[in-house]
Amino acid sequence: MIPSLKVKNKEQKMKLFSLNRRQRTLLTILFFAIFLITVVIVGAVLDKDLIATNLIERNLAPSLDHLFGTDWLGRDMFTRTIMGLSLSIGVGMIGAVGSTLIALTLGMAAATMGKVADRVISWLIDLFLSVPHLVTLILIAFALGGGFKGIVMGLMLTHWPSLARVIRAEVMQIRSAEYVQISQQMGKSRWWIAIHHILPHLTPQVLIGFMLLFPHVILHEAAVTFIGLGLSPHEPAIGIILSESMKYLSAGMWWLAFFPGFCLLIIVQAFDRIGENLRLLIDPTKSNN
Repeated sequence: MIPSLKVKNKEQKMKLFSLNRRQRTLLTILFFAIFLITVVIVGAVLDKDLIATNLIERNLAPSLDHLFGTDWLGRDMFTRTIMGLSLSIGVGMIGAVGSTLIALTLGMAAATMGKVADRVISWLIDLFLSVPHLVTLILIAFALGGGFKGIVMGLMLTHWPSLARVIRAEVMQIRSAEYVQISQQMGKSRWWIAIHHILPHLTPQVLIGFMLLFPHVILHEAAVTFIGLGLSPHEPAIGIILSESMKYLSAGMWWLAFFPGFCLLIIVQAFDRIGENLRLLIDPTKSNN
């Protein structure tokens, strides 16, 4: 009897500490969210004097004093990388929010403003989707003279079509629901129905779409900045750091590009994991254990 009791106690303890699928998903989202918030806060509070020129310590390999080494001007690469990631996340946030708002507005307008509006917006979506994001982004950034304004406007105007198409299809489906038909028969206006009936049902799709847009926005910002059409060279952006490091790779200074690039991939992967887990959490057919 005693051995059986021990086995039962062990099983009870295992059940007590085991997590179901929903709990694991929530913990994953929480972990990556805390990680990203920490990067932003640390990047914002770091003293810019840490990246001041120090020719005595230039071209140092990674060590305990300089985790990511130093560059050709003696600047600490760890500090520059964290500041660059914080800046990229900030720019990505603005671009993703603007793009999501455009997608939400056009997607709802296409499904609620009549056939003419639907045709025009559908044509715009197909037009933007027919050209790669990066090409359109480069053209817009170049036309606006680059810099912060050019890159942010370019990000906003190029990443909305896919989400707008999803929102349009979702609104078309919700519009045929019985409670929406009853509201129309009661004389409610289109905008009243859109705000009170359609918009609440779109919140999960908009939230997931926003989180999945973020990785693309950050990568495209870094790519455009890398070729010189994005943020100012005086900013410690990841794209600028990678662009400058290309000149010194042949001299064996591999850490100048490796650590910033690797950290950028980690940030992108973190946002992607949050988006995928939010989708898993919101979709009841997948989140139930």
